[in-house]
Amino acid sequence: MSDINRILCPVELSEVSRREADMKKGSTPVVYWHRELPPRDADPIGSHTIEATSDRVPGTFVRRDVAWDRGYRQLMERIDGRIEQEIDRLGGDYAHVLGETIEPRHDDSTGEVWMYGRFDYELYRARRA
Repeated sequence: MSDINRILCPVELSEVSRREADMKKGSTPVVYWHRELPPRDADPIGSHTIEATSDRVPGTFVRRDVAWDRGYRQLMERIDGRIEQEIDRLGGDYAHVLGETIEPRHDDSTGEVWMYGRFDYELYRARRA
């Protein structure tokens, strides 16, 4: 197996397995990404932006791909949790992530690097009977 497959597959598989686990439990996901659509009975109630970062790590050139993958996974786990918190805080039921910007950041004075993400999403509320 090539290094690229070993590095990228865990991210893709964890996202798929999380969604499949939700569906098997019969629960409806609350965060929808890009082409995934929220339920038809959901009404948009506002557009929002949220930011998150991964942990800072030493910025060496050794095993840079592994550090990038770990930072990306950590960023995505944090943003999932943050969006779910915002759904509850703002009184919504679902969020549809429409855009994202993910980029590496670095601090030359400390030699540390980390991932930064900015996510634009639409908040939805389920229609009440």
